[in-house]
Parts: sequence; C-alpha cells; structure tokens
Amino acid sequence: MLANNTSHANKPLRIAVLVSGSGSNLQVLIDAMQAGALPIEIVGVISNRDDAYAITRANDAAIPVAVLSHVANGRRMGIKTFETHANAQLVEWQPDLIVLAGFMRVLSGPFIDNAPAPMINLHPSLLPVYKGLDTHQRAIQAGERHHGCSIHVVTAELDAGAVLTQALLEINQTETADSLQARVQKLEHKLLPWTILLLANKVLSLDTSNEVSSETCNKTKANYLPALPLQLFINT
Repeated sequence: MLANNTSHANKPLRIAVLVSGSGSNLQVLIDAMQAGALPIEIVGVISNRDDAYAITRANDAAIPVAVLSHVANGRRMGIKTFETHANAQLVEWQPDLIVLAGFMRVLSGPFIDNAPAPMINLHPSLLPVYKGLDTHQRAIQAGERHHGCSIHVVTAELDAGAVLTQALLEINQTETADSLQARVQKLEHKLLPWTILLLANKVLSLDTSNEVSSETCNKTKANYLPALPLQLFINT
C-alpha cells in the first residue's frame, strides 16, 4: 500500500497548454520539464493561430500539437468550432491540468465546465484589477505603484476565477507600457512554474468539492495557512 502511494505521488502532472503567440511561458515549462525541475509531462499544445512561434517550440520538444486556427477560405475559425475540436483533443490527451499561457480567445462557460481537467490562466495584472487587455498601459495611466501578473482558475466570467498566486514589482517613474510588459514577462516566467510546482506537490488545490464551510474550521485554517493569493515580490 505504501509503495502504491509513493508511486502515485511521483507520477508527473499531465499538462495541456493553450497558446496564441510566442510561447515564452511554454518554453519555460518545457525547459523545466526536460531538466527534471518540475514533475510534469506536457501531453499536448493547442494553438488557435497557425503562425504562433509556440508551435515551433512544441515541435522542437516533440510535444504533440493541434493547430485550430483557420478554415479553408482563410477566415478565422469560429469559437464554437474551435471549442468542439479543442475539447475532443483534450479528451484524447487526458491532462490533469489545462494551462492557458498567452491564449487570446475567450472560452465559453460550457467548454470550461465540460473540459476534462481544471483550467488555470496566466493574466498580466494584479487581479482583480485590470481584467482584459492593455493591462500595462492602464496600470501606468492610473498611477499604480505596483503591477504584476496573476494565475487564476478559469471560469465563465472573464478573468474572474479564484486567484491562486501573484508576482508583483514596483512601477518605475519612467516606465512605458513596453518596458513594463518586458519586466512583467520575467515575473510570468517565475510565477507559472512555481504555481504548477505547488499544484503538483498538492500545496495548492483546484478541487473545491471537499471544502468545509464550517466557520470554526475556516478560522483554524487561517491560523497557519496564508490566504490566497500567494504572492511573490520580485525586483526585476
């Protein structure tokens, strides 16, 4: 019985990654997986763009790729068609976790609810502020002192799921949107593998089915566990 538990504990976390662009965060996960620094197996990558460099990164690492980008006449694949094919592919891969890393399409509630595994998303702001796009410019224009990125559970409401982890930095007085984006990307490259490591080691859990609503139990937990989101302050 002990041997079986040990075997289960050492089983890598099966991850599917959804991408739209360069895939720098995907590369971080590939590098960590290949180095044995993360107990994960990237079982597949889905891209909604056929020109995404993330496809090259996955191919170079011999990771299965599904490109669900355009139909024959060159028009963008509709979201319902995308979701039908994406769901079928995810069911085939059977991941334990689905990671949205620079994925730029809004997914429907039914797709999220019927996915074969929980989903997390990497978002470039300190949620709940600055949901959506242009987060770096908006943070600068608002005169924010801090900015960063968040990893949250994906729900039907855009960027509104429970925030698991965040990484933050101080905004410089001479900051531009481009320079801030580059600095935040460095945070992303640390936050994503750290969060997945916490999930793989069951320090964090996405399973809310066993949550206890007892006020006494919650108070006891609060005495020794930090409240979410867990935060990293990184000076880049």
